[in-house]
Amino acid sequence: MTMKNLFIASGLSLALIAGCQANEPNQGADQTTNQNQSDDQTNTTSKESNSNNSTNSNNQKDDAKKNDDRESNSNQNDAKKNEDQNKEKQNEANQSNEPAYPTMAETVKENNGELTVTNPDSIYVVANKERNLPADFVPKNLVEPDVAFYAPQGDPKRLMVKEAAEALEEMFAAAKEEGYELKAVSGYRSYDRQEAIFAYNADRYGEEKANQVSAQAGQSEHQTGLTMDISTPSIGSSLTEEFGSTPEGEWVAKNAYKYGLVVRYLKGKEEITGYQYEPWHVRYVGKEAAKDIHEAGYTLEEFFPNKK
Repeated sequence: MTMKNLFIASGLSLALIAGCQANEPNQGADQTTNQNQSDDQTNTTSKESNSNNSTNSNNQKDDAKKNDDRESNSNQNDAKKNEDQNKEKQNEANQSNEPAYPTMAETVKENNGELTVTNPDSIYVVANKERNLPADFVPKNLVEPDVAFYAPQGDPKRLMVKEAAEALEEMFAAAKEEGYELKAVSGYRSYDRQEAIFAYNADRYGEEKANQVSAQAGQSEHQTGLTMDISTPSIGSSLTEEFGSTPEGEWVAKNAYKYGLVVRYLKGKEEITGYQYEPWHVRYVGKEAAKDIHEAGYTLEEFFPNKK
């Protein structure tokens, strides 16, 4: 090879070397650019991810708030519904507290200067010396209760209104189960029968005394068919105050109300009822009223107010 050719080759080699050296910084720049682009993409992705996370978080907060609002509205609606229901129940309770029984003033009318009851067939009827039953009144559904009697079969005073008869049967059965023996003496009496009884007592004791121990016709509860006089074998068939101090009489005084019956003429209430104490005389008024009357210690005249 000649010196000329050697110089040319050397020149080419130097040129190639110089060219390579010249290109190295550009490659680093490209790598830097690519790295920057990659970082930018990563940052962009990170930002987008953060943005998405922030958006999702906000959406979750919005959803949670909506759920809270819905739950709050639901609770408010439930509370209002409960309040309305409570008010309705209270109104029903208030209505149920209203008097369920008729007053005596509402169940009487004046007739020829006398007061006559207008509800003689009601279990809440009040007949006394001031309130007369119609002379022609005969209660419906008179039956003979299945209890022990002193009176013979077929005697009208074995009769009672069916509802009252069933209550008497229930009471007698309960007393027997607890070891007490009761016997029935006298139930229904017609107007005419009561008239004859009062006349007999007036002849025997005088009219004033007769008024204390028996009722005049039209003023006797026996005409309603809701009453029964009772006694016990230990004192025979007698109807005396002694019955009240017997085990049977004490049991009746404490338990009759459970069967819808009350002792009609109480001790110490003679001025109110107009009659002497009669522990043997039980009157049917239904279990609800009997319980109220017994707990209050009232007579019928006190229990059923005399006002409209």
